Amino acid sequence: MDLLLTGTNPLRINDYIEAWHRGKLFHSGRVIDVVPSLELFWIMDARTGLRKLIDPEALDIRHVAEPAEPLATA
Repeated sequence: MDLLLTGTNPLRINDYIEAWHRGKLFHSGRVIDVVPSLELFWIMDARTGLRKLIDPEALDIRHVAEPAEPLATA
């Protein structure tokens, strides 16, 4: 279930989020750190594997179910 978030209050470590801007997906990944006093958080970007600082005031943040792992090929 997608849930549009405002601020960092509902976020927890290991939540999976997507960060959108003007209808385009910019980042997705697992939350690895939250700083509620600054309204910022970091994710481990699923595409690049890099740590990304996310600003919820600049992006639309959606809490989503984590995508299923791809099946291993024989």
